[in-house]
Amino acid sequence: MTGENAPAWAREATERLGHWVSTLDVREVDDAVLERLGLVLLDTVGVTALGAALDEHRALRAAWDPPPGPAPLVGAGRCTTVDAAAWLNATALVSLELDEGNKYAKGHPAAHGFPAVLALAAQRDSSGADTAAALLAAYEVAARFGRATRLAPGAHPHGSWGVTGAAAGCARLLGLGPRECAAAIDTAAGMPIAGHFDSALDGNVVRDAWIGASNTSGLAAARLAAAGVARNTGTAALSLGTLLGEFDADELTADLAETWQLTRGYLKRHASCSFTHPAADAVLQLRAHGEIHDVRVEIHVLGAGLARTEWDNRLSAMFSIPFVVAVAALTGEVGPAAYAPEALTDERVRALARRVRVVAADDLTARLPDERAVRVTARYADGTSHTVEVPNPIGDADHHPLTEDDVVALLAAWLPERSPVPEHAVRLAHDLPALPRTGEALRALAGDEEVPECVPSR
Repeated sequence: MTGENAPAWAREATERLGHWVSTLDVREVDDAVLERLGLVLLDTVGVTALGAALDEHRALRAAWDPPPGPAPLVGAGRCTTVDAAAWLNATALVSLELDEGNKYAKGHPAAHGFPAVLALAAQRDSSGADTAAALLAAYEVAARFGRATRLAPGAHPHGSWGVTGAAAGCARLLGLGPRECAAAIDTAAGMPIAGHFDSALDGNVVRDAWIGASNTSGLAAARLAAAGVARNTGTAALSLGTLLGEFDADELTADLAETWQLTRGYLKRHASCSFTHPAADAVLQLRAHGEIHDVRVEIHVLGAGLARTEWDNRLSAMFSIPFVVAVAALTGEVGPAAYAPEALTDERVRALARRVRVVAADDLTARLPDERAVRVTARYADGTSHTVEVPNPIGDADHHPLTEDDVVALLAAWLPERSPVPEHAVRLAHDLPALPRTGEALRALAGDEEVPECVPSR
């Protein structure tokens, strides 16, 4: 939607969205939606703890030296201030490419706002009902802005349209009215980051920092609205539209409260970019036929650029289809251990990756966005070949969705054996809407039974 009327249309749509956010009541939400929220919350918390255990995140926390506060650093054994927790938890969440995503939003709605909402809820000791409503608002608003935004070629979705979700969730948690919620969302739409997709391919962890910035910018936007200084002018049509791509404001409110974007997402079983997952799933089937010599991956245009056969760190490897395919073929899984230093330099993986060819296929591109399909052909050492076509990655809501048991099993395999985080996360996921207060339950996610109780500030 372009033209001189675009900001007015965006302002009106954001106004309707702000009213929906301010009046969202989990008592009126279907049980199936709340169950999905619990599953996404469980996955988000567990994956954040995985990221927090990485050496670089230990180093980052040491360099940051955050002060004590009421909000948990998930899996890190301590509590800190709201803003520090939102930023550090957000970057840990996305560092292993295991966080939930949504193909219709074209990115990761939960990561853009859940860390900010959870940190603020811990500070305020909010009720479970309000916290659940805020998480729903964060996801739905971010996903709708993702649907509404068509980023310019080369733009990465982290830190752009998703800032609006963090603002919506935090505004709902602060109890703001319709006008103020709309103002917070619109203000956030004027705070996007213009990140290039090649930063991820190059292995630059600024790509993770964009998610941290999204959460803290959303907090700032909600506070501006709470202070009465934010306005709704339809700025998304200018920032997300005119500058960063194209923007269709109608997508913000289409089927609002009837179709929940949360139920259309995907959970991950591979630690890699979602565009690599269908290829990995296909190769896991193909390896049963024998020793794979070379691979041809036909894929939609969105994934065709992930064809690099060289990498020098975990992030660049996670965005390489040849790397992911080679690891899947040789080891039978693509978990966090695939990115250990010795694994990244494994000459067997490098040799096979150089024999993986990635090509764009028009017929597969035509199936977007409902399918992110691949067609993979493996040629074996004996000269035979087999082909497997996969419509979506396993874990997609439309294709073998993961259950709570699946997520718990994955976390148990990846987290330290004695980590208390999964148990606390499962309990929170089940109990959240009914909790009278959330502060204690959220601070338990720090994962250390010796974390001192923090007094929330209201």
